Amino acid sequence: MPFGPMFDDLMRMLSQQGPDAWYVNATQMAMSIARGDDGDPNAQPALRQRVEQLAPLVARHVAARLGQPVADNAEALTRSQLTERALQQWRPLLDPMVALTQNLPTLGTESEEDPAGLMAQFASTLGPLFLGFQLGSVAGHFSERAFSLAALPLPRSFAPALVVNNVARFAEEWSLDLDQVMTFALANEMVSAVVLSQPGISDALRFILADTVREAARTQGDIVNRLQGLTGSADAADIMAHPERLLEGLNSPEDSRATRALNAAVGALLAVGDAVASDITSALTGPTDALGEAWRRRRLSDARGEDAAAALFGASLQGEHHERAATWARGVIEAHGDAATSALLRADGLPSDDELSQPAAWWGRVSTSPLA
Repeated sequence: MPFGPMFDDLMRMLSQQGPDAWYVNATQMAMSIARGDDGDPNAQPALRQRVEQLAPLVARHVAARLGQPVADNAEALTRSQLTERALQQWRPLLDPMVALTQNLPTLGTESEEDPAGLMAQFASTLGPLFLGFQLGSVAGHFSERAFSLAALPLPRSFAPALVVNNVARFAEEWSLDLDQVMTFALANEMVSAVVLSQPGISDALRFILADTVREAARTQGDIVNRLQGLTGSADAADIMAHPERLLEGLNSPEDSRATRALNAAVGALLAVGDAVASDITSALTGPTDALGEAWRRRRLSDARGEDAAAALFGASLQGEHHERAATWARGVIEAHGDAATSALLRADGLPSDDELSQPAAWWGRVSTSPLA
């Protein structure tokens, strides 16, 4: 059979790669994408110097707003460095998905000389590699335009850092003042670094992600089960000739209690970061109307890498929940000031999907919480 030697070679290669093959492959793919056509150059010295000058001033304002210590510096990153940090941050969150794809049942066949039998054997180890390829592609494209890890609010331990070239490109493309954009980006990243490193909010996010990642793993399982379920040589040959057909008919994680909870949390965290960063930027540089509109339009039309990264965890960075989150964030900050941002840092501080539409209900809950 024409598939036999090829599958023998593939199975031998996969068996030699070890249990972390999925992550190794993800890293290699991600770095290749992140380097891009321009080789991913370092930021010019003048840009790095401006970050060094602005960071202490921005940090003081963020610390005052959040009531938490803030590092008074921010590292200037390349796209590849942001990609590497994203992979490190996301890996432990995806471990449950890896375990699920590794433990998918292998379907038996009467003869491994049949292409379908060979495909079933291949599929038993393919699940984690699919995840690795997906993660690598997502992480590489995430860094193409993202300013920092703040673009996708997940539990983190990294200190503030910016892809300075991406910030400068955004300012140039939208004809904005570079210092103003740099101030906004620094403030947003510093807020993210403080908020998402708090044990309470990190634990709450991980609890939600445990459910959404499990749901997202079903898509990986559907792909592998489709491979395992091939029963005819014609089907196997067709898939080998057109592997993209494995994805036909597969859906993103469906709307559920878990995805609504994650979308509400992600929306709220992004909205609070934007609101606080905008306030600080206005105080330091003047009106931010043009910047705010450009930032909103970029999220809607030019953030495909961030969108794909969110989808990997079962979240969406598009949709009406983000409009509700923006209204919620501005409302609770105007009504309750820094007490609202302090409440958000607690383990029970994240708003539910219903509370995004009812900020008074959220405040009533968190202000009377035993953790308050």
